[in-house]
Amino acid sequence: MILTYTQLAGAAVASFLFYVLVDWLLGLGTDVPRIKGLPEVPGWPIVGNLFQLGENHAVVYKKWAENYGPVFQVRLGNKRVVIANTFESVRKLWIDNQSALISRPMLYTFHKVVSSSQGFTIGTSPWDESCKRRRKTAATALNRPAVQSYMPIIDLESYEAIRDLYASSKNGNGHVDIKPVFQRFALNTSLTLNYGTRLETVDNKMLRDIVETETGISRLRSHTNNYIDYLPFLRFFDFSKKADAKELRLRRDAYLKTLLDKLKAEIKAGTDKPCITGNVIKDPDAKLNEAELKSICLTMVSAGLDTVPANLILGIGHLSQEGYGMRIQQKAYDEIMKAYPGGDAWDRCLEEEKVPYVTALVKETLRHSTVIPMCLPRLSTKPVKYEDAVIPANTMYYMNAYAADNDESYFENPHEFIPERYLDTKNASMGTPHYGYGAGLRMCAGSHLANRELFTAFIRMIVAFEILPPLDPKDAMNPDPMKSNMAPSALVAESAPFLLRLRPRDPAFLESLLEQTKERVSAM
Repeated sequence: MILTYTQLAGAAVASFLFYVLVDWLLGLGTDVPRIKGLPEVPGWPIVGNLFQLGENHAVVYKKWAENYGPVFQVRLGNKRVVIANTFESVRKLWIDNQSALISRPMLYTFHKVVSSSQGFTIGTSPWDESCKRRRKTAATALNRPAVQSYMPIIDLESYEAIRDLYASSKNGNGHVDIKPVFQRFALNTSLTLNYGTRLETVDNKMLRDIVETETGISRLRSHTNNYIDYLPFLRFFDFSKKADAKELRLRRDAYLKTLLDKLKAEIKAGTDKPCITGNVIKDPDAKLNEAELKSICLTMVSAGLDTVPANLILGIGHLSQEGYGMRIQQKAYDEIMKAYPGGDAWDRCLEEEKVPYVTALVKETLRHSTVIPMCLPRLSTKPVKYEDAVIPANTMYYMNAYAADNDESYFENPHEFIPERYLDTKNASMGTPHYGYGAGLRMCAGSHLANRELFTAFIRMIVAFEILPPLDPKDAMNPDPMKSNMAPSALVAESAPFLLRLRPRDPAFLESLLEQTKERVSAM
């Protein structure tokens, strides 16, 4: 029997509708079948919950948790994902089951397009022997003793940041944009550690290129808003995003090659400065190949523009707020003077952390800012039992760090910026005070370095300046991290532009500190 065109079309439509019905009822179109015993957010056939999430997934997931509980499953196209939204549920999954949640999923946009030439950062690599070697190298270079040896670098970079801010301050009468200064501070620290080189000014062409490129990659690197990661058929149509990813990849390739070639030439000429990559290149027993070396370089450059400048900018923005910001700033200054009555906090902060209130300020900044609202996803390597559910291996997990760090059942008044919460017995003694660095075996390997950068910058800023709000309230930072984020679909939050004023506490004393530091760092 020969079927007519109409009959064939009808059969095709009927087959498609039957597939949609089966897919909707049984959830068979995902990499992992529907997980029994775990609440599921209702979605649509094929796309699942993708189009219900809007632009800011962390906020939507937090809202859903009110109805579906702290841990639930969603369907994102062809992926099934487990979402954890409370402080305790993250602890149970990421820490109690850290050996099971040790790997990373491979996502099309970042892994197949953006990273096709230089490879993956350590943090985005699936867990294998190569990742173990790279992470071990990074962890050794970034442990507490190693970080203390890097303090001369932080001395130089924080000096230059405050020197430039002082020049722009106009004795508190001028408005200052702190963002480019602290981007350079964090990026130069990473570049010096990794390549033994630094970029002199905020207007440096390569510095601006790195900032623009890494910001663009952060937007594409998001694992929550790239629909082509979850709906493979879109890869045949979404030409603009693929073109953007390829352009950014080429730009990144260019400056990474320039930095590595420069270091190799200096090593050959015997003029190189001690650095992580140089140590690996010159070590005859090094077990890293060229691709793994590039991965470490990529990680250090990327990390240099991720969380540290974002947290510094937002933390200082809080200190510039009328009311609570002025109170916190005054208390921090008083505690610094109490710890260092001789006025030597500027130098001593390089050697020790002996101002508990400023340490608490760092922790509260990391908790409240939540600059990575949805942490990098995990991929389980073995089944995980959570309450009544057994979650199979090879399942994707998302940590809603924004929700967990603003968990009302764990933190009192979580949406308020209160450093004192980390001075009480409960919060001061707990092992994981916040999820600003993630959690478990794959948490940020550079957390010790980042903490020292933040602590030093806060001490020196507070010693140097009264940090004042702008004259026009419209120019002030919005203290709500979700409302101040101008790129909610990016991996790392991007603070909307804001201004503040800096009034030197004692211009003559500050100039003396800067001059002494200049003499000390000039030999670097």
